[in-house]
This record gives sequence, C-alpha cells and structure tokens, in this order.
Amino acid sequence: MSTEAHAEKPVRKHNRIKHYDYSLSGAYFVTICTHDRKRILSEIAGDGALVLHPGGDIAESMIQRIADKYPYVSVDHYVIMPDHIHILLRIASSQNRLDLGDADGTGNPSPTIGNIVGWYKYQTSKQINLMNGTIGEIVFQRSYYDHVIRNQQDYDDTWTYIENNPRKWVLEKKELGR
Repeated sequence: MSTEAHAEKPVRKHNRIKHYDYSLSGAYFVTICTHDRKRILSEIAGDGALVLHPGGDIAESMIQRIADKYPYVSVDHYVIMPDHIHILLRIASSQNRLDLGDADGTGNPSPTIGNIVGWYKYQTSKQINLMNGTIGEIVFQRSYYDHVIRNQQDYDDTWTYIENNPRKWVLEKKELGR
C-alpha cells in the first residue's frame, strides 16, 4: 500500500477509557448515530416537540426492552432525535444482582455498555430492516459515544442536556437559517 493511500484513511479515535470496566455499576451516557446521519428516526417541530417516524417508534420500543434483556440495567432518560439517540443508562450495583443471573436465564448479569449498545443496535436495525423490506441495510454508525457519569452534578447536567436537545436542535436550525 502506498503512503498516499494509507494517508487517505481516517484515523479512528478511541473514545473508551483504557482499562475501565464498562460493566461496573453506575450511570452512563450513550449517543448512537444513524448511518451517514440520515434523519430517519424523528422530526422536530418548531416548538421542539418530537414526532417519531416509524423507525423512531422501533428505536423507542427497543429502548424500553433493554431492561427486559438486561435486568440489572435501567434506562433513566432518553431522546430520539432525527439522526441520533441519547440514552442515560444505569447499571445496578453488584449487591443488587443475583449470583446466578436473572430468573429465566436469558439476560447477562454483568453486561458491559458495549454489550448493551451492540444488542440495541442489532435488534433495532433488524426490526427497521423488516419494516422496510430490506436485508442487512446499515442503520447505525459503526461505533457510539459514551461518557461515564462521575457524580450527581454530571448526572443532572446530562439529564438536562437530553431534555433540552430537541429545543437546541430547533435553535441551531434557526441560527443557520434552515
């Protein structure tokens, strides 16, 4: 491979904390973007109200199934934007987990954020492809952004960010004249 060809490939940044155990109890902020930032999940009205598209309805139903798949994980807050999803997740402390996993044996008692996001993206993509009559079409970008919530102020700021994201979207569109 020539040096020029190698230089053209983008260098992927690793946004995970090295040597951090992403199955530890605590809160996590996750952002998942659609492939090519296609606006397939929702629309945002001028007042900031969200109107989910059918793909957004699927995305929401899968968010609501996260706790079924992973009994020690809860979704504290989320928003489904036109081209991305923000989710505030909480993994329960190990004291609250059963030693043998969940009652029906289907969930992982110690999932990582990567397990959760991977399951979510796979299931949501599968359902959107079924709805569209497509097979294996890419719905989400390859990776995702995550942030480990460090304290109550960080949690509160993240909650507010998620809550205000639709209104912020409208303001940014107005500023750009779109």
